[in-house]
Amino acid sequence: MELPFKKMIQDVISQFTSSSSGGSVVGVDIGTSSIKVVQLKNKGGKAILETYGALSLGPYAELDVGAATNLSNEKLSTALNDVVRESGVTTNEGGFSIPATASLIFIVELPATIDEKQFATIVPIEARKYIPVPISEVVLDYWVIPKKEESLSDMNPRESSAIIQKTEVLVAAIHNETISKYKDVVKKTTLASGFFEIESFSGIRSTFGHELSPIMLLDFGASRTKICIVEYGIIKAFHIINRGSQDITNSLSKSLTIPFSKAEEMKREFGLFGSSLDKNVADITKLSVDYILSESNTAVLGYERKYQKTVSKVILTGGGSMLKGFFEAARTNFACEVILGDPFAKVESPAFLENVLKTTGPEFAIAIGLALRKLQ
Repeated sequence: MELPFKKMIQDVISQFTSSSSGGSVVGVDIGTSSIKVVQLKNKGGKAILETYGALSLGPYAELDVGAATNLSNEKLSTALNDVVRESGVTTNEGGFSIPATASLIFIVELPATIDEKQFATIVPIEARKYIPVPISEVVLDYWVIPKKEESLSDMNPRESSAIIQKTEVLVAAIHNETISKYKDVVKKTTLASGFFEIESFSGIRSTFGHELSPIMLLDFGASRTKICIVEYGIIKAFHIINRGSQDITNSLSKSLTIPFSKAEEMKREFGLFGSSLDKNVADITKLSVDYILSESNTAVLGYERKYQKTVSKVILTGGGSMLKGFFEAARTNFACEVILGDPFAKVESPAFLENVLKTTGPEFAIAIGLALRKLQ
């Protein structure tokens, strides 16, 4: 399996450019509650939006829309075929996301005296400290993080020697069973498994521009929230918060004694703004949101203490980030600029779709990132 470390560095630091021959490609984001697809085409070196669509997975598990699922390979393949057909996808060339929850992303520090030729042997040994299964059961890839040249005035005197003596290596691991599962799912569809990529890298590709200062990507999903802190195009910190937008729906359902489907409707209609008919809606929703934002702050503070640098911006993606009032709550919570991810800004599309795409953009960040990589 190919992991995109070198490509990811180039994609984030430089703006998207394409050198493909002009064929259409599709990015497929298989989440726990829905599948998102985006088809792009290269035309004159530009990425052109051809079609996009999403399909809820709840009904395939006899659950309500918005519910997180754990479908069999057969049902997942059926759902994937359905969304491809209903969205009008016309190509079978694509890339597919691997959930961050099914992978590990971490940084190991090695003595700077070690020759890079030895890393292929040393990194797997060091990675065993972070991976809870035998190393033979995972696909492992790594990228040596380039050292940034700093003047002595930029460095903390107590830490400068430690920085000089260490080489940081970004490592990603995916369980072999996960790779086999997704290959089997794709095999049962009309699509060809061009490549698989951990979803976090796709989200970075589609939402980042020329940013060189530390940026946090907050992906508010259905079952979990994923956090990446990125510096110079490189993931320097990665965290998973075991709470997502489905938890809000479950809390509303239990607290108000209403069906999950009704709770999902109320969540989407009122969000953090609450309902004039029931004052508890906002308070119940706020409990989960406050937890996610608190955990995110902890991740930011941990990064800032470790690297003595300040996170300058937070980019919100994922379906949960479209919760009414969440953007305002995030702006209040973080002591930096907060924006909604706008991945469709990286592609050309009809002018009449501009407002719609801007609103739904955060939900399609991963699918767009996959398609952009496939075009290159």
